[in-house]
Amino acid sequence: MKQKELGIAVVGAGRIGTLRARLAAKHPSVGFLAISDINKSNAQALAEKTGADFHSDNNFEVIERPEVNAVFVSTPEGEHTAPVRRALELGKPVLCEKPIALSIKDADDTLETLKQTGGKLRIGYSRRYKECFLRAKEQMVHGRLGTVVGGHARVYNSRAQTFAILKRDPHATPVLDVLTYYVDLMCWFLEGNRPVEVVARGQYGIFKDAGYSAQDVTWALVTFADGAVINLGISYSLPAKYPTQGQSDRVELLGTEGTMLIDDDHMDHLLYTEKGIPHPYVPGHKVELAFLGSNSAGDWALGEFWGSLGNETRAWLDHLVTGNPTAHTTPEQARMNLEVTHAIERSAKTGKAVRLPLET
Repeated sequence: MKQKELGIAVVGAGRIGTLRARLAAKHPSVGFLAISDINKSNAQALAEKTGADFHSDNNFEVIERPEVNAVFVSTPEGEHTAPVRRALELGKPVLCEKPIALSIKDADDTLETLKQTGGKLRIGYSRRYKECFLRAKEQMVHGRLGTVVGGHARVYNSRAQTFAILKRDPHATPVLDVLTYYVDLMCWFLEGNRPVEVVARGQYGIFKDAGYSAQDVTWALVTFADGAVINLGISYSLPAKYPTQGQSDRVELLGTEGTMLIDDDHMDHLLYTEKGIPHPYVPGHKVELAFLGSNSAGDWALGEFWGSLGNETRAWLDHLVTGNPTAHTTPEQARMNLEVTHAIERSAKTGKAVRLPLET
């Protein structure tokens, strides 16, 4: 795209769609903004907040607007496929939230549409745009670790956020919806070296008792084609008042010529207040102690949004205008991430090793 003026449709007026729309409204190249949400009042409220030119409770109506030439799909995880495919059919580039879909069939249907249309699709794995992980990728590009032989990535969060996610979509388990970020990071760091086997174990309790199929904790060993072994883990069942506001994580890479450790737990910036700190993800939920900076999308400060999702959104809009290369996750990479997370869940449930690619 060479246009200096972008017409943007944001499909989905939830938490992430709201951030995307507010960031798009501030971008100097955006001249038209449309908002949709199945809840018309949500679409109207976001349109009023952002000064959008059009809003609707019909996703296709905003995608099909002649003024729109690029689309953000920020619907719940299980509802990505239809709006993404419609935008691609109309020749409009799409940035879709992760994961690309919840089912491999839906992901494959999207890839088939992409192939038929020759369109442009990227998936919003915003952890790639956090500065510590951008720095890490730069070291990998320069080969400073040598050959990666092993690694570790784990992420913790409170059960309050998990219940909010599962309430939105009961199939969006912590593995499929969050650990996927770290699958993406590790596959990006080890780019060109495909995962070939998964062995995983998990424990049910809190979420099962509440009627969901999600595990309280899941750990997995992922073996890559050259023999590298990566340990991935998630527990989104910590007490509701646990201080993280999004993700507390740690990433390690072990190479033949170097080691890289990334401490992203955010325990270096604490705030305690008896007034309570609103949780950025869970409406009405407050904590007295917070790890500031742990909101995985980023934070508002002095009227601007700073952090990984802000970086990612601005980079995508800049890319649409300039055509310069972008680090956003490709649909093929996103499909591989989905396959790995499905393999983790399958192995954790059966107790058996799962080979990749999956037999569907």
